[in-house]
Amino acid sequence: MNKLFRFPLLALALAFTTLTTSCDKDEDGLELQAHDDNVFMRQMHAMMTQMQAMPKTQDPDNDFAMMMKMHHQGAITMSQEELRSGSNAEMKAMAQQIIDKQQAEIRILDAFLSRHPPQQPAVPAFNMKQMESMERMMQANDLRPLTGDIDFDFAQLMVDHHRSAMENSQAEIEYGRTTAMKNLAHSIIDEQGMEIQMLQEWLLEHKKY
Repeated sequence: MNKLFRFPLLALALAFTTLTTSCDKDEDGLELQAHDDNVFMRQMHAMMTQMQAMPKTQDPDNDFAMMMKMHHQGAITMSQEELRSGSNAEMKAMAQQIIDKQQAEIRILDAFLSRHPPQQPAVPAFNMKQMESMERMMQANDLRPLTGDIDFDFAQLMVDHHRSAMENSQAEIEYGRTTAMKNLAHSIIDEQGMEIQMLQEWLLEHKKY
């Protein structure tokens, strides 16, 4: 009787051992990098510190323009790092595209600010929306499993960065008073929404977990 069960039990034990080993290997296969060691996270935190220190005028159009300049510069800094240190041609092309578009938009923002002094009445609700968006971005960043792979982490964090730009732009459309800034906000939503889709497709194709 014992012989009848010996081999099935042995096979089951071997199967369980193989499955357990396989699961352990999968869990151990993803090497994570501490967030404080990640170059993009350091850049994101520097950008966030700058935006939090920005004096608020309570004019939605001016505050949108000033904060979006800093936000865009943050994306440009990250993209320049991707060009320096990345190895994936598709991500490097995306980084260059982000630099070109956002440098052009910074010129638009600078021109607007040079001719548009803050207007009344004050709209403090807009600034609240701005900061809520920035906090959501940093929370999303902190939840990302960072790998130390420049291309992969650039794509992950740029998705969050773009989403916050879109949320800020939506707040400008809701509270802003000038056609110029509302039009730019619509453009940011359209362009960065398409870039998010491209980044997500790339991440799915190159996912590490």
